[in-house]
Amino acid sequence: AARRLERLEELTGELGDRVVPIRFDATVDADRIALVEATLARFGRVDILVNNAGVSRPVPAEDEDIDDFRHTLELNLVGPFHLAQLAGRAMLRQGSGAIVNVASMLGLVASAPIKEASYCASKGGLVNLTRELAAQWAGRGVRVNALAPGWFESEMTESMWSDERSLNHVRRNTPAGRHGRAEELDGALLLLAGPAGSFIHGQTIVVDGGWTAR
Repeated sequence: AARRLERLEELTGELGDRVVPIRFDATVDADRIALVEATLARFGRVDILVNNAGVSRPVPAEDEDIDDFRHTLELNLVGPFHLAQLAGRAMLRQGSGAIVNVASMLGLVASAPIKEASYCASKGGLVNLTRELAAQWAGRGVRVNALAPGWFESEMTESMWSDERSLNHVRRNTPAGRHGRAEELDGALLLLAGPAGSFIHGQTIVVDGGWTAR
């Protein structure tokens, strides 16, 4: 599920008809409802939800437009809550399910000198929302946890990797001396989503090369 259907259709071509591509905007209530309804109509149940949509707009806090701040919270926090609520209802009915919220290490520590007040606020909120949902639903068979990546290459961070000062900042402040590779998130995600993590509730697994350990 994503906004760019053509990208999803490419992926479907690679993975086959077990994939159902759905155009979806995580900031739109009706799209969130339609996504869960389409999943239930096709499969009859929801076993795993991964909330991984997000946005970041680096700007000094004193200059950040209040509507931009609201939009960041809508996408990074309100959207994940609504999807967790919608999918969670189905999971609670069936007595099982796993929700993984993709937060960020910047939900645990400040980002400055990179200035991202709305992003840090939204991801910090997502970390504690994860705890609360887990506490409410653990006894009813639904696990809720969070994955908190450090610096990884993505479309959102693309401009960083062509800027030598940004690269040096990441290398200098990450004990591992580099940013992460996408596949280095796989193990933690599979742990939280799969049966190996059956007794993990309300936790945030940080995959950051040691950034937050400093």
